Amino acid sequence: TNDAEIIALGKDYLSICCIFSVGLFAQLIFERLLQASGRTMLSMISQCTGAITNILCDPLLIFGVPALGIPAMGVTGAAIATVFGQIVGGIVAIILNVRKNKELRFAVRGFRVEGKVCGSILYIGIPSAIMGSIGSFMIYGVNKILFAFGEIGKTAAAVFGIYFKLQSFIFMPCFGLNNAMVPIVSFNYGAQKFDRVRRAVRLTSYAAIGIMCVGFALLEFIPETLLGLFSPTEEMLSIGRAALRLIGIHFPLAGFSIIAGSACQALGKPTYALVSSVCRQIVVLLPAAYLLSLTGRLELVWLSYPIAEIVSVIMNAA
Repeated sequence: TNDAEIIALGKDYLSICCIFSVGLFAQLIFERLLQASGRTMLSMISQCTGAITNILCDPLLIFGVPALGIPAMGVTGAAIATVFGQIVGGIVAIILNVRKNKELRFAVRGFRVEGKVCGSILYIGIPSAIMGSIGSFMIYGVNKILFAFGEIGKTAAAVFGIYFKLQSFIFMPCFGLNNAMVPIVSFNYGAQKFDRVRRAVRLTSYAAIGIMCVGFALLEFIPETLLGLFSPTEEMLSIGRAALRLIGIHFPLAGFSIIAGSACQALGKPTYALVSSVCRQIVVLLPAAYLLSLTGRLELVWLSYPIAEIVSVIMNAA
């Protein structure tokens, strides 16, 4: 954007979130330690604590409470609420690990860096980090394509943002299945119990596809109800109905792709998941969206999602 106000607000928000990101790092690391040792309930507690703290602080810091001497800080307040929630979640995760995670011992004495262990972590972690950044690049690219449609493109970009908020609720159970599946698959693969590995991946895939079918039904049959949660204009409703229904086509396929990618990481083959993700989001989705935009029909751009997902399923199945 070239809007000076949006740039200023974005700078304030990003500065606070990045400078005080230590809470986010602590929360992620110590939650994963809980998940890796099978204590997913404790991991959920730390996540919920951080999220609820964020939710409670948002209205207080955004709109202010003069009676308590809290000024209205707008976007800056939202950023402060975000990092405060992350810090609280991180502290809770650390406490739960120290007190409840008996498989781990935290001590500075005797600690040393082992190159082989660090190498293994980076081998699996770097492709995962790249996959995360690819998603951001894809969103940026799609927004640029939408903005080319002029004023209606700006509305479409707003609808695209709404879709991602809705998507997070539908995809979240699948990511929860991932968190449960990865240690199970890794442990059994290491123990050479391959029947258990196949069974875990198969059952998780069925469950994920089932969840995504529910998401598909919601987007197909009640798109207006979902969009209504965000106080849309008539133009947003008109664009959003077509967008959600066309994008929703890829949901059942995405359920399989999500689990397949995580299974590759669990088996120590993160590059497979990375290649699939790059092909889906960069090699196929963005070019398809751009070529479909050349037709001048905005609604066709959304078909890039099911097209890219079909390619992803074929690659993951192979």
